[in-house]
Amino acid sequence: MTEKNQPLLRDKEWVRWTALMFLAFAMFCSYIFMDILSPIKDLLESTRGWDSDAFGTYAGSETFLNVFIFFLIIAGIILDKMGVRFTALLSGLVMLIGATINWYAITEMFRGSELETWFTEHLNYIPLFDELGVSPFYKGMPASAKFAAIGFMVFGCGVEMAGITVSRGIVKWFKGREMAMAMGSEMALARLGVATCMIFSPVFAKMHGITDVSRSAAFGVILLLIALMMFIVYFFMDKKLDAQTGEEEEKDDPFRIRDLGKILSSGVFWLVALLCVLYYSAIFPFQKYAVNMLQCNIDFVAPHPSSFWASDQVAFIQYFVMLVVAATSFISNFKKGLMKGVLLATSIIFLIIFCYMSYERQSAESIFAVFPLLAVGITPILGKYVDNKGKAATMLMLGSILLIICHLTFAFVLPQFKGNNIGGIALAFVTILVLGSSFSLVPAALWPSVPKLVDSKVIGSAYALIFWIQNIGLWLFPLLIGKVLNASNPEIVQQLADGTIAPEVASVSYNYTNPLMMLASLGILALVMGFWLKIEDKRKGYGLEKPNITG
Repeated sequence: MTEKNQPLLRDKEWVRWTALMFLAFAMFCSYIFMDILSPIKDLLESTRGWDSDAFGTYAGSETFLNVFIFFLIIAGIILDKMGVRFTALLSGLVMLIGATINWYAITEMFRGSELETWFTEHLNYIPLFDELGVSPFYKGMPASAKFAAIGFMVFGCGVEMAGITVSRGIVKWFKGREMAMAMGSEMALARLGVATCMIFSPVFAKMHGITDVSRSAAFGVILLLIALMMFIVYFFMDKKLDAQTGEEEEKDDPFRIRDLGKILSSGVFWLVALLCVLYYSAIFPFQKYAVNMLQCNIDFVAPHPSSFWASDQVAFIQYFVMLVVAATSFISNFKKGLMKGVLLATSIIFLIIFCYMSYERQSAESIFAVFPLLAVGITPILGKYVDNKGKAATMLMLGSILLIICHLTFAFVLPQFKGNNIGGIALAFVTILVLGSSFSLVPAALWPSVPKLVDSKVIGSAYALIFWIQNIGLWLFPLLIGKVLNASNPEIVQQLADGTIAPEVASVSYNYTNPLMMLASLGILALVMGFWLKIEDKRKGYGLEKPNITG
């Protein structure tokens, strides 16, 4: 037992935030690999023959095993039975294995190999899955896309397991303290991975004037090895905390099937789960197509090959500028007075520099890289507000409204600026920043609300169920976007089939209006769920609108 006057590790502010940093950096690395191929969709189309159907099927495969083999439910059971430490290490290892398979599938080594021949000839028909219309492959799908999809499936099991593990870990270290701010900060910092892959994935793929998409994936694999190291360090911190408290995490409250029944019988739990799947389905699948959408709606003029703006070095400089924006905006949340003002001013100045560099580079990838930057600065603010003032359900509704506005802007307003390079890029920057701020409302408000709805003994299973329901949307909508995109552009599909248009031209000629309208409709449904959730909270007093910090 712990001495009454002996402070626990989690009682020390710097220690619990250090633990959070290890978890956040691991998720940062996983977020990079999650979208590592998104900014080079056009290169996959021109060098590997991945059309929108193939890319969408690959993108949706990340969550296939989680949804149809119920791996996320299994992961929640593992988490509840084995604890945060074991599950964190397992998730890091699974991510690394899946990413390595994904990398190999798009290397030159795979091309022309016996393995490529096997994948070309097989997996064109999957019994039952084909009949149900949910097969992870289809006849004619490129062999590299099939094998990469298998790797992405394995990676997806690991990354979603890591997600629920990190959420459980934050609850363990921050419950009764600044939990919403911790969760919001973790997600904000992890999402810098989106900006990182947007900036560097095309650079590695085009390095030295030779296009090789596998270099981008290799970059992600190396970072996932670092993520595994971060989980190992966290393992020892968490073990020391349990030694202080006298808890044996692995022996606590064995999982019982009836526990899931308790969770699933809660109406408010279903409202949160549905809101989650609707909202995230309008964000994560969009990220995989966002760069290509910008390429199709803005007339970029490539800088001269010999200019500074066309060099590889500019990407590293721009990344440094991005880190300054992120660091100063994030740290400003913990400062007051003059120092806070200086940090915010620095952040704004460097954000303007970042946008100017993106414009000069005429790069859709670096334009979309601003997506998480505003979120890094305001997510901790929003989390702090929820911790001290509450209003979580209200913030979820606000996030849905901003989401709807942004997707409709991309669908109907941005195309009107085609031919107006400056106007189109400026509108894209503003819309992407607002979309990022919308995204920051969810982790700050939604995830800290879950412990208010379920017993702490089964919170791992509760997060797993929410993530599983969310994964249904994350599997379905990347695939749907690809199919809707092809169906909305039959002339391009036909020209590609006839060979009358080059793949690199086709890849930047799609009309994205219909896919974006589909995503906006998800935002409308999420708004309805948020409004309903607020009514239920008022009727039954779950405390979603109340502060997280007690006493």
